[in-house]
Amino acid sequence: MAERWRIALIDSGLVPDCGSRIVAARRFLDTQAEVRHGEATGDATGHGSAMAAIIRASGQEIDWINAQVLDAGARSTPAAVAAAVSWALAQGAHLIHLSLGLRHDRRVLADVVAEALEASAIVVASSPAQGDVPYPAAYPGVIRATGDARCAPHELSALATLQADYGACPLYLTSTGRGLRGASVGAAHVSRFIVQHSRPGVGGEALRRSLIGLAAYRGPERRPGRAAPEETHRLPVASCGSRTRSEPGTDQVPSLPVRTFM
Repeated sequence: MAERWRIALIDSGLVPDCGSRIVAARRFLDTQAEVRHGEATGDATGHGSAMAAIIRASGQEIDWINAQVLDAGARSTPAAVAAAVSWALAQGAHLIHLSLGLRHDRRVLADVVAEALEASAIVVASSPAQGDVPYPAAYPGVIRATGDARCAPHELSALATLQADYGACPLYLTSTGRGLRGASVGAAHVSRFIVQHSRPGVGGEALRRSLIGLAAYRGPERRPGRAAPEETHRLPVASCGSRTRSEPGTDQVPSLPVRTFM
């Protein structure tokens, strides 16, 4: 029997449902004096649950580690995120997913991310397609993920840009009809792709080589009126099933940018 994925979702929370087996849950609150650990509460924004639903579409068996760091205003701090990463690692996470970004580098966060990578955990963090790379995406070894409008939900692009390593579908429609769009969603689709096409314990350069080989596109997305720094190549996709393209008008879906905090 294949090993179940243990995925740490560091976000606004995770609502239990028939598709989510939550094996550990904790809330992290930075009081400025200390980071307090407490009982996880409901997902106030629905963001974390939406990211989990995207990853769950991989069809793989997943044990979820719910690390709640974002409040109702989508705010957190490097200390709280670092505490969540450290705790997730102690829970045996194979993959640590962060559809969030922090504006400033902090030693406490850099150290714990390095510790997670040293322990062979996969760390996926969202990064915008343009502009400064936030943290923890900017740390060496982290898979920097963003949205790529070329990609259907089952596809991946190997970008190799200053901002991101990989891109994926930037759109998601929740069960309530709420449209989400942006780097956070793209990052969740990248994690979904990893879970579907890899297995626990495969990380580092072996995983990166595998993802490049499976990518539907190589090079950055071309946008109207903007010259691409290098040519984009469309690659054949094996075993992707039926293609699912975005419906007309999806460019009007409300934007969900990478979250940045002080």
